[in-house]
Amino acid sequence: MPITSVTKDTDDLTMTVVAEFPVPVRRLWDAYADPRQLERFWGPVEWPATFTRHDMARGGESHYYMTGPDGEKSAGYWRFLSVYEGRSFEVEDGFASSPGVPNPDMPTMRMVFTFESTDTGSRVTTRTVFNSVDELEQLVAQGMEEGMTSAIGQMDEVLADLATFASGSGTTTQLLDDTHVRVSRVIRGSREQVWRAHQEPELMRRWLLGPDGWVMSTCEIAHEVGGTYHYAWEPEGGGEGGFGFTGELLESEEPYRSVTTERMVGMDGDGTLNEMTLTPVEDGTLLSILITYPSRELRDQVLATGMTDGMEASYARLEQQVLVPA
Repeated sequence: MPITSVTKDTDDLTMTVVAEFPVPVRRLWDAYADPRQLERFWGPVEWPATFTRHDMARGGESHYYMTGPDGEKSAGYWRFLSVYEGRSFEVEDGFASSPGVPNPDMPTMRMVFTFESTDTGSRVTTRTVFNSVDELEQLVAQGMEEGMTSAIGQMDEVLADLATFASGSGTTTQLLDDTHVRVSRVIRGSREQVWRAHQEPELMRRWLLGPDGWVMSTCEIAHEVGGTYHYAWEPEGGGEGGFGFTGELLESEEPYRSVTTERMVGMDGDGTLNEMTLTPVEDGTLLSILITYPSRELRDQVLATGMTDGMEASYARLEQQVLVPA
């Protein structure tokens, strides 16, 4: 068991959990930074978590829900109060009535996660600060200590799995539920570089091409919230078969998050909501896109087109042609 101590202090209104692992600090930090890894241990064994948002930056938010053995769901959220990469982060932690919507009937807490090296690897100390003795006792009585012990007990297996989450593993697609898909890839480049590659037309025209033999004929980027973007592609040298997408920029938090709508030009019906998050990790930048579809049918239609392969071709081109060292 990686947990070395659990301490409750009713004077300071805190519960402190210390756990040690035989891995470097960076590996341990990335397990919390990457939602694909975090959801494999943030929740007791019987209540696995699903993260629908995870912005590990000051002012960012995380939304998640845990699913019980009978299918019941319990939602929660984090609001990041501080992030010191590789060293610590602090969040407001609370219950939610649905992902991202705080439940006012339940208490909130502050949680401080501190990472440090040890002679045999690394240590994470999780210090939870409660608002009152009553709230501390209420949450402990509801099984908070047992839940954290069960959750952290799953981390050894996650930390040992390097291949699934490292750069070079390509673009992956996860079906979170009937209408939500998360696309992930580690890109060898800084967060600022990857953000810039999504903001400058001359750079986007070099990598956002899809299949070989196509060119980006239109690249109009929305830089202000409320603005409209328009991207279009056509066969190199001209000809028929071109297509395009348009949408609105709903949120933008440089350099880590943007939210847009997306609709194929000329198609009827509802489009998608695309939430892109950029997170520094050991091998570069983890790019995550949460796509919300209006229906399961449209989700399956889009995935059947080879969307993941097309995105991988573009991201590989981004690494090779835009982020290559000078």
